[in-house]
Amino acid sequence: MSAPQELERVRRKVEAGESLSDAELDLLRAEARSTPGPTPRLAVAHALINAGAEREALPLLESLRRDFPRDVPVRLGLARALLGLERHGDAEALLREVQAQEPSDPEVLKVLAVLGLRRGEADKARAYVKEAIERDPFDAEARLLKEELETADLPAPPMPQEQVLRPEFTTALAAALGRARVTFRRQGKDLLVKLASGGVGRVDVGSLYAAWRESPGPEDLTAHVDALAARLGGLSSGLSAEGAALESRLRPVLRPADFAARAVGALHRPGPAGLEVFYVLEDTDFVRYLPESALALVGLTAEAVDAAAWRNLEASPAPVRPVLIDQGEVRLAEAFSGLWAVVAGDGHDGARLLTASQRERLAREAGEEPLRVSLGRRELALVCRESDAAAREALERLVPSPDGIPGVFTLTAEGLSAA
Repeated sequence: MSAPQELERVRRKVEAGESLSDAELDLLRAEARSTPGPTPRLAVAHALINAGAEREALPLLESLRRDFPRDVPVRLGLARALLGLERHGDAEALLREVQAQEPSDPEVLKVLAVLGLRRGEADKARAYVKEAIERDPFDAEARLLKEELETADLPAPPMPQEQVLRPEFTTALAAALGRARVTFRRQGKDLLVKLASGGVGRVDVGSLYAAWRESPGPEDLTAHVDALAARLGGLSSGLSAEGAALESRLRPVLRPADFAARAVGALHRPGPAGLEVFYVLEDTDFVRYLPESALALVGLTAEAVDAAAWRNLEASPAPVRPVLIDQGEVRLAEAFSGLWAVVAGDGHDGARLLTASQRERLAREAGEEPLRVSLGRRELALVCRESDAAAREALERLVPSPDGIPGVFTLTAEGLSAA
């Protein structure tokens, strides 16, 4: 089979929703690198989505959207990735935007129908499929969706939930914290909450709002935020009951030297390069800094906490992925770029650079030579070789996010130091 025929066969597999082999995906990626326009890169993104790799496809689709902001297939591909990540609200907003531009496009209607299926909104899904078939009676995908709707055992549509915007949610949560006499203050998009023990917890309001939007029941907003406030106010309670299990949840994080003034009462010690080491408890909803006053309650010393936190982090090294910096934003790269990111995304990646297990992974990608490091993004750590002048310059130009650590550092076998 000739190269063009092989490429066409692979494209048809992607269009049919089939997964590709590594060799087939490499073929698509090679075409995307050598061919202008959005179509080849979009095919790569759809292939990744077909393989369940929506998180890898998302940066590619976001980059495509910046390059081709009015391209309907690009925005539909992005909506598909968002649906795969269960970011239903973001997907719907994007689809409404496309629908306003192309109200008669059956492709938009089909993706809206898929959104209805994901949400269990059978009537909406049927209406979109019906309209798509009316506009194109020969659309095979629309007919498959129609058959799925006719045979699927869909759950009953959820009861309508109060429509609340994020600013309203944040205001309601602040009022509930006030009623519960929980001391707090806003810091950017987060809330800093004073715990009963004297420590401080950082609350990601965006995560709490997303959970409210995705919750299945019609719970009253006031009742919901009152329950959250009660939980936030009691985050430090129960530490004494956690006992030895507490040690398994400890992780170290690196913070700038002035962070102690913001996390009053939290246990910390001096770290490398003028930074501070703080300790957090793993929690799906909250960043919980361990209060120094809690040590006596659980029978731990500061030294034992430090040892346990680093031991736990040593056991969970993160992937190292090639990245590039595009207009001030960090994006996954499809090939070697001279920049890498430690990308667990849990807030501990800066501290991971100090573990032997993570250094081994970095060495496999970047070699044994000294590395230049940026901690300007809290959710990842960026590195490049000290000998790569262009990559160093890119790191030094990167503007840190409000919760990142400014400046650049050098990582060697001896540890982390100021560059």
